[in-house]
Amino acid sequence: MKVYIKFLIKFLFLFLIFNASAQVFNPVKWTTSSKELGNNEYEIQFKASIEKGWHIYSQHLKGDEGPLPTEFSVNAKNINLEGNVVEPKGIEGFDKTFEINIKYFENSAVFTQKLKLLDGYQDPIKASVLFMVCDDERCLPPEEKEFLIHLKTLKSQAGAISASISEKDKLLSEQLRLPVKSNGAYKLSVTEKKGLWKLFFLGFLGGLIALLTPCVFPMIPLTVSFFSHSSGSSKEGIMKALLYGLFILTIYILVSVPFHVMDSVNPDMLNNVSTNTWLNVLFFVIFVVFAISFFGYFEITLPSKWSNAMDSKATKLGGVLGVFFMALTLTLVSFSCTGPILGSLLGGSLSNDGGAIQLTYGMAGFGLALALPFAFFALFPNLLNKLPKSGGWMTTVKVVLGFIELAFALKFLSNADLVEHWGLLKREVFVGLWIIISLGLAAYLFGIFRFPHDAPNQKISNTRKVLGVIAFVFAGYLVPGILPAKEPNLKLLSGFPPPIFYSIYNDSTESSHAFGKHVYTNFEEGFAAAQKMNKPILIDFTGWACVNCRKMEEQVWSIPNVKKILEDDVVLISLYVDDREKLNESDRFTYQFPNSKKQKKIKTIGDKWATFQTINFVNNSQPYYVLMDTSYNLLQNPIGYTPDADIYYNWLKEGVNKSGKK
Repeated sequence: MKVYIKFLIKFLFLFLIFNASAQVFNPVKWTTSSKELGNNEYEIQFKASIEKGWHIYSQHLKGDEGPLPTEFSVNAKNINLEGNVVEPKGIEGFDKTFEINIKYFENSAVFTQKLKLLDGYQDPIKASVLFMVCDDERCLPPEEKEFLIHLKTLKSQAGAISASISEKDKLLSEQLRLPVKSNGAYKLSVTEKKGLWKLFFLGFLGGLIALLTPCVFPMIPLTVSFFSHSSGSSKEGIMKALLYGLFILTIYILVSVPFHVMDSVNPDMLNNVSTNTWLNVLFFVIFVVFAISFFGYFEITLPSKWSNAMDSKATKLGGVLGVFFMALTLTLVSFSCTGPILGSLLGGSLSNDGGAIQLTYGMAGFGLALALPFAFFALFPNLLNKLPKSGGWMTTVKVVLGFIELAFALKFLSNADLVEHWGLLKREVFVGLWIIISLGLAAYLFGIFRFPHDAPNQKISNTRKVLGVIAFVFAGYLVPGILPAKEPNLKLLSGFPPPIFYSIYNDSTESSHAFGKHVYTNFEEGFAAAQKMNKPILIDFTGWACVNCRKMEEQVWSIPNVKKILEDDVVLISLYVDDREKLNESDRFTYQFPNSKKQKKIKTIGDKWATFQTINFVNNSQPYYVLMDTSYNLLQNPIGYTPDADIYYNWLKEGVNKSGKK
């Protein structure tokens, strides 16, 4: 059992640290070539060019506690493989990440495979390599690269694809690429890394709230007691309870794995999903349904046969696998309470920058909060008696969560409204609905009305009264949000309500934010203006549905010294990567990624600017700020979400000073 626990802990640790960057990392480039040896024999070469500081691993690794070994596959009709893939000498030494001695390759490595062609052979040969790349601190997820190798025609796969791209596509693709000049690599800002742990904390907080619901809370003493009494010794019971908690954490982290697959296939995919109009409308409907369920009008549960099947597996298997299926059973039967909270976590992660890795951190926090009580009370079973008894207070928790779900539902409807420019949920309408929700919550907590699951003549506790006062005060705080305002208000909520320019008091929805006509939303126009005014450029990669973008505009850009630089010293170009407005037919094209078979249809304004950001600045997160001059020289390392106004001001000021345009 200790081996299982050690493996799970290492897996979870590595899963959290790989891809923790908001950047698009690709530290290994693979190329293939072939050489004719005579007598219908050939040698295929797979060359890995590896960035400094990174390494890949040998095909022949001992044990199962280390990284994934490199694996090759070569397939074609009518060929004979002669031996296995031969790898270079490499380096053998101690690996700091896995803490074991291991064979690995740095800088470059060439692997070779000999084969013989038989009668009837036809091009091409299909080959693939599955590999893991790590540095001294983290590993990226395993990645598979596929190749088509033409031995007879000597035609490369990339050449075949390029031939299918029209001259118009090639011309527009070239126009999308900039000759950016940089003295160093693009670095991840400290604030982005901190943001991931902030999401972990928020997920943890959501898990703590889920613990207080009727679906989960009563399970704590029951489950811990079961482990204590069903095991042959108290030590075995403790180990099973600890493993039970570890499995709960693992299950919730694994929920995020499909989103990493999506992210690796297309870095822009999660952004496209999160800003999809009808998906946001669907989230709105789902959250309203969740809220009604929390109010007690019906229960949302997964099919009972699922939980029954998992429970049966747990009983039959016993041991470690039995404990795993018990954890899976808890996950399924508690869905009616945890589902809405997980939905909030999922929707919030996809609506923010970072997508998959943010979801992983949030899920890890949520799973850890659910898992800890089972492990803690297994270690200290005497404390079970100090747990509060189940009762009506848990119904109150569910109803409060229902009101919160309604507030979140409006956020998703607002995302769709902003992207499509419907004008349904202007800022004042949105805030007004939140005021109604807050007053409704206060009225419920004070006992003015009840929901179906509330007990009649229920005594209003002091805790409910305090929470009712907080809800009422919060409604009062929101009131300025429905009044005309030129400067950002409700700064504590920046990013949740629509931006201040999206107002019933403003007929235009076209200005991008409070800077109005000072902002360009097309790179070419902004660049031409910067050349004419002889000023540096600040590119603001943003989105209509980007919460952190609104926070930056309302909490940082509104600070006088920052605002002065933005208005006087730079040309501000805000590029919306989620804008669904269609490009003119003549401006649509297919972008061919260099040295890759991957293509992307550029149909909307958002498609264009998202691709523009990825190929020129190796990043697909928002907000993202690039400061450069009109000769394409970077004046600072690009940065992301930076809520500290002083840090952002100094970053701007130093960059402007480097340009010599003060």
